[in-house]
Amino acid sequence: MTDPSRSFGSVAAAYDRARPSYPREAADWLVGEQPVTVLELGAGTGKLTEVLVAAGHDVHATDPDEQMLERLRERLPDVRTSVSSAEAIPAPDASYDVVVVAQAFHWFDHDVALPEIARVLKPGGRLAAVWNQRDERIPWVRKLGAIIGTQESLVSAEQLEATPLFDPVEAETFRHWQVVDRTSIQDLVLSRSNVAVLDEDGRAAKLAEVLAFYDDYGRGMDGMQLPYRASCYRATVVAAPGVVSGQADQTSAPISDDGADSDVLLIDFR
Repeated sequence: MTDPSRSFGSVAAAYDRARPSYPREAADWLVGEQPVTVLELGAGTGKLTEVLVAAGHDVHATDPDEQMLERLRERLPDVRTSVSSAEAIPAPDASYDVVVVAQAFHWFDHDVALPEIARVLKPGGRLAAVWNQRDERIPWVRKLGAIIGTQESLVSAEQLEATPLFDPVEAETFRHWQVVDRTSIQDLVLSRSNVAVLDEDGRAAKLAEVLAFYDDYGRGMDGMQLPYRASCYRATVVAAPGVVSGQADQTSAPISDDGADSDVLLIDFR
């Protein structure tokens, strides 16, 4: 069976059309209000990337799936991108102010990824993670969740609290809404990893089930207001860069901002 964590490329278009964005206030809490250098892991089609760029941050977006990044590049052609994973980050030690992850932290091999993230953060830098969760305290939203499958499991703060690489985790939640109509709710279903790995008949059955639900609960052309909670987490790195990974960084030397060091090989990991 297809690895669910690598299933999104085949449904990149549906994912891009259907998945909600993130509130600006959530992005400000995660990354800060002043422009900084940001490495985004698991950037996907650029839902959070777009918000961060609009806020003035310098973002390097990475994802292990080329098809997802193709969508991001269409939306944000000036953003630097790399096809790479959280377990092997193509960046020098101590090169970013913030590493941010939206809707993807639970896919990582944390024993490998957390030291890598700590390695590329500047002293005092921050790891930030966010998940959009449907607000299933509302009965009809809970019924929708039962049809399309459980949401991505939130990685508890314990996974960061247990490592000596980061300070205690802070948490915050921001509420927002997404308008969903009869077409976009089908894309929402198709963009789910548990649906993407089904065969054609399985996906057709799931679509029929969710359309029946929409016909009961939707409002025709007006669609429905699907409530979300953006669950946000952040923690400051405390480990010394270049030590946490257990090996010297082989990617490149630290890059001079002014380009004065002629011995530095500038590598574009696009």
